[in-house]
Amino acid sequence: MKPVWDHVAVSMLAPYRVLDLTDARAELATHVFAGLGADVVKVEQPGGSPSRHEGLLVPGEPDGLASLRFHAFNRGKRSVVLDLDDDAGRADFLRLVASADIVVENAGPGVLDATGLGFDALRAANPGIVHVAISPFGQTGPYADHQATDLTLSAMGGSMALNGDSDRRPVRITVPQTWLHASAESVVGALVALERRRRTGEAQFVDVSVQAAVFWTGLQAMIAHAIDGKDIERNGTVLQLSTMVTPLVYPCADGEVCIIATGETVRGLLDWMVSSGAVTEEWVDAEDWTTWDVRVLTGEPLVHTPEDVRAAITGFTLRHTKTELFDGGIERSVTLAPVNTVSDVLGLTQLAERDYWVDVDLPSGRRLRAPGPFVKTSATPIAWSRPAPAVGQHTSEVLDSITPAPATTGHVEVRADERDRLPLAGVKVADFSWIGVGPITAKALADHGATVVHVESDKPADRLRLVGPFKDGIAGVNRCQFFGSFNTSKLSLQLDLKHPSGQDVAKRLLSWCDIALDSFRAGTMDQLGLGYSAARQLNPGIIMATTCLLGQYGPAAQLAGYGYHAAAFSGFHEITGWADRPPGGPFNAYTDTVSPRFLTSALLAALDHRRRTGEGQFIDQAQMESSLHFIAPELMDVQVSGRSARRSGNTDPDRFPHDSYPCAGHDEWIAIAVESADQWDALREAMGDPAWARDPELAALEGRRARAEEIDREIGAFTILHEPRELMDLLQAVGVPAGMVQRSSDHLRDPQLAHRSFFRHLEHPEMGVVPYEGHQFKVAGYDNGPRMPAPCLGEHTFEVLTEVLGMTDDEAAEILVSGACG
Repeated sequence: MKPVWDHVAVSMLAPYRVLDLTDARAELATHVFAGLGADVVKVEQPGGSPSRHEGLLVPGEPDGLASLRFHAFNRGKRSVVLDLDDDAGRADFLRLVASADIVVENAGPGVLDATGLGFDALRAANPGIVHVAISPFGQTGPYADHQATDLTLSAMGGSMALNGDSDRRPVRITVPQTWLHASAESVVGALVALERRRRTGEAQFVDVSVQAAVFWTGLQAMIAHAIDGKDIERNGTVLQLSTMVTPLVYPCADGEVCIIATGETVRGLLDWMVSSGAVTEEWVDAEDWTTWDVRVLTGEPLVHTPEDVRAAITGFTLRHTKTELFDGGIERSVTLAPVNTVSDVLGLTQLAERDYWVDVDLPSGRRLRAPGPFVKTSATPIAWSRPAPAVGQHTSEVLDSITPAPATTGHVEVRADERDRLPLAGVKVADFSWIGVGPITAKALADHGATVVHVESDKPADRLRLVGPFKDGIAGVNRCQFFGSFNTSKLSLQLDLKHPSGQDVAKRLLSWCDIALDSFRAGTMDQLGLGYSAARQLNPGIIMATTCLLGQYGPAAQLAGYGYHAAAFSGFHEITGWADRPPGGPFNAYTDTVSPRFLTSALLAALDHRRRTGEGQFIDQAQMESSLHFIAPELMDVQVSGRSARRSGNTDPDRFPHDSYPCAGHDEWIAIAVESADQWDALREAMGDPAWARDPELAALEGRRARAEEIDREIGAFTILHEPRELMDLLQAVGVPAGMVQRSSDHLRDPQLAHRSFFRHLEHPEMGVVPYEGHQFKVAGYDNGPRMPAPCLGEHTFEVLTEVLGMTDDEAAEILVSGACG
């Protein structure tokens, strides 16, 4: 049922001003701030930002407002034009800085410093400013000045090593994603720093690395080699777990559908499979489907092998269209996720019923639909209050109304004693979530100092505890780093939420916490008597968030699923791989790496709003809805041009050469992206200036593209002679964007990640000292990263009952004896 919420007029971040100095790569960051209600002012040079002319263009629209990418990511902003090369323009800019809270830019390491507008100048103008700098590898380090593109960052971050088919070269996601991950994560960094500013009274510098953000898309592959000595390799859309390797995508009558072939899924489909003629009743009756999964894992005898079952599923899906499978799955509560095209996404009833889309009016009067709120909130709406601005549309309005921000008026009290205190110390979180998005979100809060109680059970245990990679290859509920990566710095409370005493403990948690978070199937917390209505009775100021595949209401809300289902629904499978093959990715549960960035930002903003107003609220995240912001321009373009974005290997409309090329060694690769004639000349010289490359026609992109096959072959003949990191260094030295295709084992010895102290070695009670992945941003003066290893199952149960919830030892013992804690 669609909820009725009384939104207040004020948005979460209404008191704050954000200055946007980003280009097209990073405008999503300030777009998120605008949706959260901040006053976002886009500062443009005379003539306007180059992003106004980049991306998908709409014929007939005014110059500067024809870019769909610009419309997608600049809604809700105001525009001022300032000449930062002019003394008067710089003075006005610094006046604007004095009125702001956050500045976001991606000019590159040292660029603003060279103009006299770096962090030192900004904090001189505003001692409380938060400066967020997004760059390919971070502001310092051996790779800080590397030339980088989406392709080379996909390679260096690890995404390309996991995407594509094993018999072809590694691929990126065709629609560029790398900067979007960093941009969304930069909002988290900015809000953490904003809280640190509030506590210390000092300006903050946030250094965001695109490489580190892409690294986090690797899920269980990120740290695999350090845990069990193995790299996880690209293998199309095959789900690769230590305990299971199975295809995720099956052909159907008009495309593909995402299914995980477990016994539970098959049981839900058997009658339909029989009635459609895919299998016989004898075939069904020959197998005990209730124990099939267990026998697959233990190697016990099977009547139907996994291969038999997958063949039967294929025979079944080929008889039906995507829509038939999706609708039939809803009827049977089985998630059959169509591999949607961008056009398909626009037609989804689930999104229409949730009023997801927002209208974007172009200057010509054409109206398009664009992605709407990345989460739904009960109190403070997420909305974009105005269309993308014309160049300088608000210059006078903004400059004439400048007043200093509160942090800059009068004496700024610096509280040095707060510098060593974690930014979220004192925040209390009841984490009822499991598997991916919820735990990653709660981990972000825990790592920055929140007390996070992770509620879990062994009936069943969190699936990520059971699927690997396991330390040293030895399986165990406390030995899986897939779980470990997402649950650092937390306390583990083992609790059966269906047990009466377990529910009593859960209610005490809800009374105690500032934030409660779950990731169950829609409606589960309400069914347990622990939903928002009950929680608000116990704790009127609680912020309660729930995250699931498709949200809490709508015709498909009851479908349970994972990030690979959401990736199929959202169109990401359709844009990964080769044009002549089925989807070649993205790897595993891709949207599980997108959604937490939006949910964490929303929770931090909700906390800030509650601190100022006392008001809590309910947050409903449909993971699909958050993730669609990563293909927003493409969703708008199909409405204009009829073109639906589709996978096309590593091709790029504006760059060539642009691909991964073989290097010396087994399955070693380097990504090379040439963006200009000068870079082509530099590549040619690095190859020894061969005769074939001297043809003057190759100086132009069109000339190179006309001979693409020949050029790719010749480049490959050159690269195969070199080790990838050595070749990357050689090409970067002459200004050619290049990046080795890195796996988990490569990241462990990556000098840039080492420079950023990215991996944190922590001692786990059962696994011993293991490396944990670090944060995607660094805050100057604050050594942020995982604080504690992920907990063993129930490790802190007694501590939570007594020290956190304040029970006496006798009360805690009674709970333990009752069986509520396992």
